[in-house]
Amino acid sequence: MMKLVIVLLVLLYSVVSYATPPLEISREKVKLQFFIDEQGRPLYAVLFNGRDVVKPSAMGFILETDTGFYKNFSLINVERKVVDETWKPVWGECSTIRNNYEQLTVHLKHGSGKLLDIVFRVFADGVGFRYEFPRQSGLIYFVVKEECSQFKLAGNHKAFWIPGDFDSNEYAYTHSLLSEVNNTPVVRAATDIAVRTVTDSLAVQTPLMLKTADGLYLNIHEAALLNYPAMQLHVDKKEFVLSSNLVPDAYNNKAYLHAPTHTPWRTILVSDKAADLLGSKTILNLNEPPTEQGLSWIKPMKFVGVWWEMQTGKSTWNYSDYADSVNTDGQLIPNGRHGANTANVKRYIDFAATNKIGGVLVEGWDRGWEDWFGNWKENVFDFVTPYPDFNVKEITEYARSKGVTMIMHHETSGSATNYERQLDTAFRFMQQFGYPAVKTGYVGRIVPRGEHHDGQWMVNHYERVLQQGMRYHVMVDAHEPPRPTGLQRTYPNFMACEAARGNEYHAFSNGNAPDHETILPFTRLMGGPMDYTPGIFKLTGYAPGMPDRSVHSTLAKQLALYVTLYSPVEMVADLPENYEAKPDAFQFIKDVPVDWDTTRILEAEPGDYITIARKGKGTNNWFIGAITDENARSTTLLLNFLDKGKKYKATLYEDGAGANWKTNPAAYSIRTITVDSTTKLKLALVAGGGTAISIMQIDQ
Repeated sequence: MMKLVIVLLVLLYSVVSYATPPLEISREKVKLQFFIDEQGRPLYAVLFNGRDVVKPSAMGFILETDTGFYKNFSLINVERKVVDETWKPVWGECSTIRNNYEQLTVHLKHGSGKLLDIVFRVFADGVGFRYEFPRQSGLIYFVVKEECSQFKLAGNHKAFWIPGDFDSNEYAYTHSLLSEVNNTPVVRAATDIAVRTVTDSLAVQTPLMLKTADGLYLNIHEAALLNYPAMQLHVDKKEFVLSSNLVPDAYNNKAYLHAPTHTPWRTILVSDKAADLLGSKTILNLNEPPTEQGLSWIKPMKFVGVWWEMQTGKSTWNYSDYADSVNTDGQLIPNGRHGANTANVKRYIDFAATNKIGGVLVEGWDRGWEDWFGNWKENVFDFVTPYPDFNVKEITEYARSKGVTMIMHHETSGSATNYERQLDTAFRFMQQFGYPAVKTGYVGRIVPRGEHHDGQWMVNHYERVLQQGMRYHVMVDAHEPPRPTGLQRTYPNFMACEAARGNEYHAFSNGNAPDHETILPFTRLMGGPMDYTPGIFKLTGYAPGMPDRSVHSTLAKQLALYVTLYSPVEMVADLPENYEAKPDAFQFIKDVPVDWDTTRILEAEPGDYITIARKGKGTNNWFIGAITDENARSTTLLLNFLDKGKKYKATLYEDGAGANWKTNPAAYSIRTITVDSTTKLKLALVAGGGTAISIMQIDQ
């Protein structure tokens, strides 16, 4: 009996003891622990207010030349430092950002003699860590086969997830327990997504939003994704361990690196308040500041576009129906439905000028649209040759005379090689004709063939476009890229991107569920602004031949999205005539800024509701957006963020009597009241609805 007790004690000790005592750093309620176990495996753990968030979890790599680069490590040195600084973004949700963290750097030596550093930063709302490969003779050029980072969770949490797809982030969200994750039926049903590549039925994309049974909110993502593939997560449904799952290339390699170098940051955000998580700036703080100076050319703006009419079938991107539809002179035969023609573009310019909207985006202006999709063709567009009915010079001069900025569109059809060859020429063309911004697109399978949208090669491609944009003073709004990771700090010309299921899915598919926009801020938008294209006013009957198709939102909610889904380049997405039919509701879109001094998350619950208040840059005017899911709700807002002793005029754009996203989405009402910092506003949001509020200071 005594021998049995001794054996049990030894086994217990081997589980809880480590080769090195835990190293700890903390900020407020968040604590990070690091240790090395008996096998020389580096492990980390994260706690919040004494509660396990991430239990001891593995770290390291499988390299092509060293398949055990996750064990047999010894600790050779430790460094610590504390940083507390404030910086000003070029644009954003607030005018100043505090960057306050404690840093722990552990210097490790592998049994092979190779060196590895792991850097941890602990913030008041989470932890970031990355791997650094110092300059060394034993590791110069190397290939990462797998990254072994894990996140061992404390329970079977509720998750808001989309499949871990190498080529698309445009799925509808599923909410389920981790033990219920299975992306196969989701991927199979997503026939409205152009390119789908999912090889692991238990893979989910980041940012992954989680909620514990005892009320903690967790978000797992990454920051500063450069020269490395995007990280997805494989779910162990029994042990609740999430393992890093990097997007591969055609050879199933993950990354090609040259020391000295480092990985992106792996981020774990945690709070007992959902609203606090939404207000986090940790991912942004983990990115480097810009190296360039003189960034006054970067200007946030609203814009209209020749786009929604194409999405809904009123007009086409292509000038001719087929690539071989030519006359006897070899010229394309017009189909008569081409939207990007000079007269139509002037109509949008007139609308923008009349309503003081800064820009006009035109898609389908350049040759190649007859031959662009589904062919995996390398040379489709040259980005400088317009169709015969699009007069670039005339449009440029007309827009300039009206004080309107033209926005370029570059669809690459997934051919990144062709775009890179043409990039200097395309940006010089933009400079010649006064286009300061470009919306890029990558619909289709990637060229070079065998690469994926979210792999290392394409991550580097997107950065090259941003770098060229900085040289040519071009702002970039990228579509079909990897989900963002805070790079807008390093490249302030990276204004927004898509990388999620946008409002456009209401045009050509079954759309987005009413809770979709209450999930996006907790997932996709944690890494950066999204070009969601809000502001649809004609919510039914917009798709010819499809009378049952509708936008799954009320009109008031479409207004509120301009506040709840942040972007410094916001599209005024509907057709001009649909806004002209409702000028009173359109006033909110005209008034709402796209650059802010202050943001307050008033209330939030992922998948249910969000209410956000923002103060316009350089003004004392506030704007509030409140949205809900498929359930109606009532709420009371305290306006105690307003300046004390000042009076304001509040205009409330609300769901009208009998409004409902499914049966009566267009009903809205508008009322105006006087408010101050003591006012309590009672709001009633209908199913799938929202409220938008402008609060303008009254001069005294």
